[in-house]
Amino acid sequence: MFISAIAMMALVQYLSNTGISAIGLALKAGQPIWRTWHAHYLWTSFTYLGGAMVAAVSSNSIEKAGLTILIIGTPVISALYFTYHKYMGEIKVSAAQAEQAGRERAEAEKARAEAERERAEQAERHVEELNRYISEQDRISAQLQESKDHFRHAAFHDTLTSLPNRALLTENLKFVIERAKQHEDYQFAVLFLDLDRFKNVNDSLGHSIGDQLLIAMARRLESCIRGVDMVARLGGDEFAILLDSIPSSAEATNMARRIQEKLAAPFNLSGHEVFTTTSIGIALSSTGYDHSENMLRDADTAMYRAKAQGKACYEVFDKGMHARAVYLLQMENDLRRALDREELCVYYQPIVSLENGHLAGFEALIRWQHPEHGFISPVDFISLAEDTGLIAPIGLWILRRACQQLCQWQWQSPSNRSLFMSVNLSSKQVAQANLVNQIRDILQETHVDARHLKLEITESAVMENAETAVQLLKRLKSLGVQLSIDDFGTGYSSLGYLHRFPVDTLKIDRSFVGRIGEAAEDIEIVRTIVSLADNMGMEVVAEGVETLAQLAQLRNLKCQYGQGYLFSRPIEASSIDTWISRKPHWQATLFPTAGDYFVPAQTAVVQLKSA
Repeated sequence: MFISAIAMMALVQYLSNTGISAIGLALKAGQPIWRTWHAHYLWTSFTYLGGAMVAAVSSNSIEKAGLTILIIGTPVISALYFTYHKYMGEIKVSAAQAEQAGRERAEAEKARAEAERERAEQAERHVEELNRYISEQDRISAQLQESKDHFRHAAFHDTLTSLPNRALLTENLKFVIERAKQHEDYQFAVLFLDLDRFKNVNDSLGHSIGDQLLIAMARRLESCIRGVDMVARLGGDEFAILLDSIPSSAEATNMARRIQEKLAAPFNLSGHEVFTTTSIGIALSSTGYDHSENMLRDADTAMYRAKAQGKACYEVFDKGMHARAVYLLQMENDLRRALDREELCVYYQPIVSLENGHLAGFEALIRWQHPEHGFISPVDFISLAEDTGLIAPIGLWILRRACQQLCQWQWQSPSNRSLFMSVNLSSKQVAQANLVNQIRDILQETHVDARHLKLEITESAVMENAETAVQLLKRLKSLGVQLSIDDFGTGYSSLGYLHRFPVDTLKIDRSFVGRIGEAAEDIEIVRTIVSLADNMGMEVVAEGVETLAQLAQLRNLKCQYGQGYLFSRPIEASSIDTWISRKPHWQATLFPTAGDYFVPAQTAVVQLKSA
């Protein structure tokens, strides 16, 4: 009974001690209480119960057996004590381990919580970044679409005027050409426009005013067209209009007239009042086109024909214009090679003193003997040379040949030493900065005295830019050469500038001389020019003298020199001696005491011109 009570007390102590420890460990480890108690404290029940029973038995045995049992039981009790002590140590270790495990678990939980928080924050950041990325992509996409529209507009529109450009016009032309193939009654037209003398605006008022003029021109052209039509800027001062679905070809010419009327009003550009006109070429769909480029080409060709007709007008394309354009292109190519192939030559036409009938000199006229087309009139290639810029090298070639021939004639006889040569300078040559140096070099090369060379410039060339012309003429005069104004009376009114020009001679145009006997006003024009020249200390040469009546009247007017078919046609230098050896009928009639014909007077003229 005593042993049972002791065992019960040990059991209660065991359960109390292990239960409290198990609860603590379970709470720290986050494990079930039963599983914790079972894992750590179940086996210690034997220690508690065994110790209690030993104690009870020992107590009973001491009562009954005395000290002997004590001596015998002491080792057993010691063993039990050490066992119990070890058990308690293990409990402490287990408790420490459980506490460490709890701390580690808490730290792990804290780390896990921190990691979860970091992951949550990172996820949130990723979401924000994703949202920003999506927003940025949306913005970039929108910009690419603001950009695509911009590039599309820039690709098909002119940046200065905002008009459609050549590319967009070409696309629309392709469309209407295909429509015309499908509908026989459908008609359209293209107008090709080029501003007349636009370069003068840029040169005089500056490129800023020139740009303003182009913009104002664009707006004025837009005001002329219908909603279905298109105005495009092709570049520079060139514009084009596509007239869509017109009732007849007359609509195209009516449009050209409306544009000319609109341009009659001046443009007010930054305080400058600017007037301009335009040359217009018209190509009609009825001509029949498969390619837009061909239609633009033909409208361009017609525009150049309008410019040739005097500008400020329009021309409708016909197939003959294209053939002419092809011919001129071939002529240009041939002309570029003509100098190298020595196909060009100089013919000379005498200039005669009207006072005594003596030879005063010659006018040199360029000729072209084409290897395939034969003789080509200067009328057909001088203007081409002007347009292509070939007139500059051709003009220098003529100057060099004329000076070489003059030197040769002057050394043939002492009586020829006073002959003069005059070379016509084109407007393109006048514009060259190195012209004076080129002329000086040729004079030195050919050993011609500068006072024996007369340089001629047309009236229209000097008046195109009178102030510049004054400076050029002074520089040329400083070389010692003589200067003359050619075709005087046919160009702009230059009387206000004439006294400023260091000019020695005026040449009366053949258009006045040829009608001296027909119209009274023409002889008065000649009389005025001769009187003007006399008052200003200048000489006068009359061109185009063909009859004895004209010669007689020119002598009566005191005109100093004359040239024309009456005296001689232009001839080669090799034929000059034969021409000199005969005495012409006009000399015997008007100058019976003139003597030998080849007697030097005061001037001789060599001229590059189309006559």
